[in-house]
Amino acid sequence: MSYLFNKPADFVDESIDGFVAANPDLVQRVPGGVVRATVTPPGEVAIVIGGGSGHYPAFAGLVGEGLAHGAAMGNIFASPSAQQIYSVAKAAASDAGVILSFGNYAGDVLNFGIAAERLKAEGIPARCLAVTDDVCSGPAERPAERRGIAGDLTVFRALAYAAERGDDMDTVFDFAMRANDLTRSFGVAFSGCTLPGAAEPLFTVPEGRMGVGMGIHGEPGIDEIDLPSAHELGVMLVERLLEERPTGLVRAGNPRVGVMLNGLGAVKYEELFVLYKSVAAELEAAGLTVINPEVGELVTSFEMAGVSLTLFWLDDEMEAVWTSSAQTPAYNRFDTPISGTRREAEATTLAELDAAVPEASAISKDEAPGVLAVIEAIHAEIEQEADALGKLDAISGDGDHGIGMHTGVQAALTAARTAVDAGCGAGTVLERAGDAWANEAGGTSGALWGLGLRTLGARLGDQEPVKAPAVAAGVHDAVDAIQRLGGARAGDKTLIDAMQPFAEHLMAEVEAGKSLREAWQTASHAAADAAKATADLKPKLGRAKNHSDKSVGHPDPGAVSFALITAAAGATLAQLKERSS
Repeated sequence: MSYLFNKPADFVDESIDGFVAANPDLVQRVPGGVVRATVTPPGEVAIVIGGGSGHYPAFAGLVGEGLAHGAAMGNIFASPSAQQIYSVAKAAASDAGVILSFGNYAGDVLNFGIAAERLKAEGIPARCLAVTDDVCSGPAERPAERRGIAGDLTVFRALAYAAERGDDMDTVFDFAMRANDLTRSFGVAFSGCTLPGAAEPLFTVPEGRMGVGMGIHGEPGIDEIDLPSAHELGVMLVERLLEERPTGLVRAGNPRVGVMLNGLGAVKYEELFVLYKSVAAELEAAGLTVINPEVGELVTSFEMAGVSLTLFWLDDEMEAVWTSSAQTPAYNRFDTPISGTRREAEATTLAELDAAVPEASAISKDEAPGVLAVIEAIHAEIEQEADALGKLDAISGDGDHGIGMHTGVQAALTAARTAVDAGCGAGTVLERAGDAWANEAGGTSGALWGLGLRTLGARLGDQEPVKAPAVAAGVHDAVDAIQRLGGARAGDKTLIDAMQPFAEHLMAEVEAGKSLREAWQTASHAAADAAKATADLKPKLGRAKNHSDKSVGHPDPGAVSFALITAAAGATLAQLKERSS
């Protein structure tokens, strides 16, 4: 729904006024819409586009160099009137005339046609071009029955490209008609949209279902199916569009396509990128070369949840269109190549990054399975206690500590197993476990546990055996690093309240000559006692500090999880064959 409006009846005019105020160097207000802030040069055919409001960046956002000279803007989801179109076209037109372009909807066809007749009656050459890219709105053998959706953009770009290079009106028109013939779009919707001031959406899609082929105004589609996964939807979109490859219009061999994955308003960019991953893979598998893909919002419908995929089949001229520059309020593309030396492909996943195995001594490699066993024990403990940790965190925080810890330790365990299998030393196993924990868990606890494990791993290294003094020093280093970068101190009611006494007791016991197993047990008990004692503290850092009164009487979840982890690690150390300290 729309949250920000004054009077619904004034919404469109106020939106246009605000749009012009935000882009004064690019556009100018005229009755009925907007035009470029610069005058159309003599001899250049003017391109005026338009349609109903509510689809930004179509249509006003596409006015500027490399695209339209003006945009006529009707009421929400309604064609602009013939008078509005005439007014915008009259302001934009040069001596070379004007081409009016729009999506193929009955109201648009009628009103743009009337405006064109009026312009011609006044001696201004004018033609109309209706875009017909939506494959679900009409049969392939009768393309003139199809609607125009996100594929409008390719036709608008072709019109502007030919006009700005100085072609006459008929040449510009024919060139853009070829772009229209080479453009195919297919859309789906997950929900409807609500107009400003309306109490109900224009249409609805049942929960867990998807409308196939629905129009951008809620026009009925051709089917309704269960909501697929992103991968399944990507396959579906590509397969449907590949059923209508243009014949005899594209270059032989190595087919090339411009691609637009369009969000209709409520689908987040991150979701679009997840979907585009599958779309790109399917196009590559089909033997197509993608040129300048566009992923984002190009034609929207208020808060409608939905997407469309457009393929623009490229010959040499159309590739020049698709890669040419454009500067508008919403669409900016530059045909100047990016300067500098192209970077060689690098690792894109942690697995690829960790593929190399650092040199390690035989003794450190022998110690690595023991490190893995400790991480396995930690994982088992957190898996068992995750719900309880989440409930404890929910008292004064956001309740995500349990799931965050579980996500982190699961990633750490996977990374540690991979490192051991690869023949890494003990220090590298800990470092990679820490990196994976931080990478997957995110948040404060993920960062702190990742930092702690990496710091301990760096102290142990991959050459020397794992001995008590090195472990105690590594834990001390970890406390220092976490305090330095995290900012917590003892008494702030964080994991430091359990970690610091653990580190101090561990170091004291080791310096007194105790074995690692014995020292760890003593330090673990100290951590548990300290964690319990945090119940009496008020939090001074993090989200919990805003609800400090609620927190009193309950221990800090970070301190509790630290104590649980040290206890689980200690039990495993007791079972391992211990090296002499």
